[in-house]
Amino acid sequence: MPARPAQKPILIILHQERSSPGRVGQILEEKGFLLDIRRPVLGDPLPATLARHAGAVIFGGPMSANDPEDYVRQEIDWIEIPLKEGKPYLGICLGAQMLVKTLGGTVAPHERGLTEIGWYPLKPTRVGEALMAWPDMVYHFHREGFDLPAGADLLATGETYPNQAFRYGDNAWGIQFHGELTRAMMHRWVVHGAHRFDLPNAQIGRQHLDGRFLYDAALRRWMEDFLQLVFLREGQEASHVRAKHGQPAQFSAAGG
Repeated sequence: MPARPAQKPILIILHQERSSPGRVGQILEEKGFLLDIRRPVLGDPLPATLARHAGAVIFGGPMSANDPEDYVRQEIDWIEIPLKEGKPYLGICLGAQMLVKTLGGTVAPHERGLTEIGWYPLKPTRVGEALMAWPDMVYHFHREGFDLPAGADLLATGETYPNQAFRYGDNAWGIQFHGELTRAMMHRWVVHGAHRFDLPNAQIGRQHLDGRFLYDAALRRWMEDFLQLVFLREGQEASHVRAKHGQPAQFSAAGG
């Protein structure tokens, strides 16, 4: 029996010591990918090329894409690599805002100081509807939004922040909302983020937890389909397979 091609990992970029790729990591592993987890904020290096990776995901965090810290600027500049190499890139919340900055767009608070912290409606555009089915409600935890970069396709809109999901070219994607939270992660966010629930337009903790019972199943199904679209598109390398080949091991942060 011929040997299977070596499976390339997905580069996972997180922003806190205890941050987790959560459900996104679980789904990617179920699809047969390894995870190469790195935290530049803690000094982990980023690879100079994605030749040894199947793609990359930059997750959210409490910082802003406008912050002056070196690692923030480094991550924004680094996104040029998947853009130039045509490798799949997904930005979630902060990761989407970093992609916008890389593409020359603007990240800023709402003009009336409104936040999206909790569950809010989502509406796909015609382009988004042509790609896949979308959930009616999604989970947010942010105080800034972004404009649509030149050349990008808007995929979904929201009431408070109009730009919720977009695609740039064939390989780069950004979503403002969170589909990665497991139940344990949501409980942790509700506890540690409670001081933000009195911000304008934010929901209280009970609404976060109640909303999970109502809306999370649809969000999870969407997240699985969306990751399939981003990382397992037709025509990608043969090693990107849907079937799970045993239990993938997790890479530690290492040099590219």
